[in-house]
Amino acid sequence: MVSTAATPSPSKVSLGVRLGYAVGSLCTANFSAIPGLLLLFYMTNVLAVPAAFAGIVLFLPKAWDLVANTLVGRWSDRTVSRWGPRRPWLLAGTLVLPVSFALMFAGPPLTGTPAALYVGVAFLAAATGYALYEVPYKAMPAEMTTDYHERTSLLQWRMVLIAVGIAMSGILAPMIAGDTADGYRTMGVAFGVILLVAMLASFFGTARAPFTGQQSSEGTLREQLAAARTSKPFLWLLGLSSAQTLGAGVMLAGAPYFASYALDDTSATTTLFAALVGPMLVTMPLWVWLARKLDKRGAMILSGALFTAGALLILATPALGELYAHLCVMIVGVGYAGLQLLQFSMLADVIAYDGEVSGERRGGVFTGLWTAVESAVAALGATTYGWVLSAGGFVSSDPEHPVIQPDSAHVAVIIGVTVVPALITFAGVLMTLKYNLTADRLAAVGGAAGITASPAAVSGGENAGKDGGQPEPGEVLRAEE
Repeated sequence: MVSTAATPSPSKVSLGVRLGYAVGSLCTANFSAIPGLLLLFYMTNVLAVPAAFAGIVLFLPKAWDLVANTLVGRWSDRTVSRWGPRRPWLLAGTLVLPVSFALMFAGPPLTGTPAALYVGVAFLAAATGYALYEVPYKAMPAEMTTDYHERTSLLQWRMVLIAVGIAMSGILAPMIAGDTADGYRTMGVAFGVILLVAMLASFFGTARAPFTGQQSSEGTLREQLAAARTSKPFLWLLGLSSAQTLGAGVMLAGAPYFASYALDDTSATTTLFAALVGPMLVTMPLWVWLARKLDKRGAMILSGALFTAGALLILATPALGELYAHLCVMIVGVGYAGLQLLQFSMLADVIAYDGEVSGERRGGVFTGLWTAVESAVAALGATTYGWVLSAGGFVSSDPEHPVIQPDSAHVAVIIGVTVVPALITFAGVLMTLKYNLTADRLAAVGGAAGITASPAAVSGGENAGKDGGQPEPGEVLRAEE
């Protein structure tokens, strides 16, 4: 049981709570990766749905996310229970997502438009369950510790298990699914069970999580949404994260097509994912160290640059071969590891910063908007890749009626996983330059309330307030500018 009374200024989170929180990332990773990787391919190559229409069907349920995520965020901010404000919603999501995920790949005897509509409805239900779980889940790190760098360290464990989840999604899911409706049905049930176990483990594993957030959530939903929209750090972070998510989503959707048509090896989807997640498993301590040395913004710029460079290098695959492609994907993986870790650590900083400035608990509203946009953008990745394929003249099919793709479709397959995600991710790098919620700034605003950063930030911040670090009213106003 967790008390709703705030714990006074803790800087460390116990190992048990870290792991209990982190295991929930298997839900995040699997639900984000498997639909992004396989759902478009499943619809075009198993259910014979035209590529452009399949992309639209995958995106439309995300319009509902804009409503559902915002409402869930608001509800979790206002929840008062013996389990704390967030954990009841984790349990609610657990009751919905695993079953609806399995139904997405249940494969009724339908093809074309009827099959697309069935998948769209099941995807809508799954997205609702994901909102119930993921929105409060993302708000929790900002309320577990007041330390700027501890949030990065805390989320390091989450990113390791995200890497494990992505490996499961990219290696096990395609192996189980194969290219038949029965295979996809088995995969859906298997990963539905995995989601159920991970979500329950996270619910029970965070029972003793400390709570350092604000105790009140005042104002109407409209007022809180307005507050989120006027937070420049949040808006810039949302923008740069959206670019990164879209770039990764386009590349993810294109992976099985790249393996099938550029490498002429359908099994390469598995090895490409191993090349992607391998660096994520081993470079997290490096990115934590770089975040301290370069601050989070500098480390974010570096990670985005690595992702962009790796994606562009893949262009030479037709000339240099499959091994070269895997080495390039490893470079992408190193950058992707940093992007994943840092954006969520920075989101926790934004929530903590807003809480100190406003004195209210509205992290759920921030994570609700974040998750809604993130889900929509991730789905737009598959939609974008579907449009690229359609523009290239890609011909949809089913296993009983294979087709020979035109040369223009082969070009579209490669451009869609290289140039398109590289340009989108580079736009995120440019937006990162405008993000300015550094350790010094956060310490200056919240020092007296217990927000801690590096010793240099606490002792040497130029804007530190008087009287032991409490910012003057004018300083708080300037920090908001």
